[in-house]
Amino acid sequence: MTDYRRLRVALLGAGAVGSQVASLLRQHADELADRAGARLELIGIAVRDVDAPRDVDLPRELLTTDAESLIVGADIVIELMGGIEPARSHLLTAINSGADVVTANKALLATHGPEIFDAADQVGAEVYYEAAAAGAIPIIRPLRDSLAGDRVQRIMGIVNGTTNYILDRMDTEGAEFADVLADAQRLGYAEADPTADVEGYDAAQKAAILASLAFHTTVPLESVHREGITTIDKSMMDAARHAGYVIKLLAVCERLNGGADESISVRVYPALVDRAHPLASVHGANNAVFVQAEAAGNLMFYGAGAGGVQTASAVLGDVVSAARRHIAGGVGVGESTLANLPIVPIGRVTTRYQITLEVDDQPGVLATVAGILSDGRVSIANVEQTVVGEDARTARLVIGTHKALEQDLSETVDRLAASGVVERVVSVLRVEGD
Repeated sequence: MTDYRRLRVALLGAGAVGSQVASLLRQHADELADRAGARLELIGIAVRDVDAPRDVDLPRELLTTDAESLIVGADIVIELMGGIEPARSHLLTAINSGADVVTANKALLATHGPEIFDAADQVGAEVYYEAAAAGAIPIIRPLRDSLAGDRVQRIMGIVNGTTNYILDRMDTEGAEFADVLADAQRLGYAEADPTADVEGYDAAQKAAILASLAFHTTVPLESVHREGITTIDKSMMDAARHAGYVIKLLAVCERLNGGADESISVRVYPALVDRAHPLASVHGANNAVFVQAEAAGNLMFYGAGAGGVQTASAVLGDVVSAARRHIAGGVGVGESTLANLPIVPIGRVTTRYQITLEVDDQPGVLATVAGILSDGRVSIANVEQTVVGEDARTARLVIGTHKALEQDLSETVDRLAASGVVERVVSVLRVEGD
């Protein structure tokens, strides 16, 4: 057996991902040593309760509630606790003690990323976080390294498995939102409190991370426009299917304009995607990230967006990279956020829309609606009208638009709602992926 240098690895957290990381570190110790050029010795696992039941049988002597002592004795610290505190404090302690850190904590990086990266730069350490966005899919390293010499123009990502599972079943089975959500909770795809997923908070955190990397700009979480999927119902799914679309919760990170006026937009919302687009075929709880770069063209990254052993794969890849850096020596590679591109609000974004209205079924209504849209600088691409209800007094208009400014569209929809001929604005969905 090769006599490798020994690197001490501390693990913070032994949940679904942490327990799998611990198991794989021990199970594949020799193989990982050959890949890393160092023996990765798991010196301890910090947990809240050493007696708590776990998915994987872990040696009791590795478990401790004293995270601080464990951290200062490690070369590499893996943080899989989740949440902001004490994870933030533990990572800063690890960095200041000279350790490299590996984390899957998207919430922490989206809110305190600049502080953590700056601390690492100050001491020459490095922060690895491949598992923080899209689970097992390798997207962080391609954006940070492989595409560093290119100009990323746009990212569209399905980065939350729970919402994709819900929307996919609503589309393929005609199921209602509440029924599929209950199934997702029963299967473990959704938490008892699903707010972070269905309201888009989880996807927004990942969008902030991806945009920061793609555009070399710090993207605060509060700059990410966020909408969830709780308003999506069967009728909206049916209308989307009829028009040749599927509804997906998308994280969209986009470079706008050019030259001196260059800016970026980062947003999360349910959108219509043409069924011919690669993202339309992402089913179940899978994730996918579609990247459009100036030189490389279109790139698609697809795979499991969650799951203990799947996410553990991404974590261990980072651990091997950290070990190789320790062996090679030198300072860590800092984050590139010097572009400092301005982040524009959602109102300045231009895209296409599908507007669904219920209107009085009488002569002149369509002309009135068309006039209001024209006055608001929203151009109609197509219209479909159907009668709603047995009394035949109400019609449903599904209006597809050409590209329009979000602010113009929003103001125009408000005028439609107050026009007197529109009984109800059923939905307004953006069309992405053109």
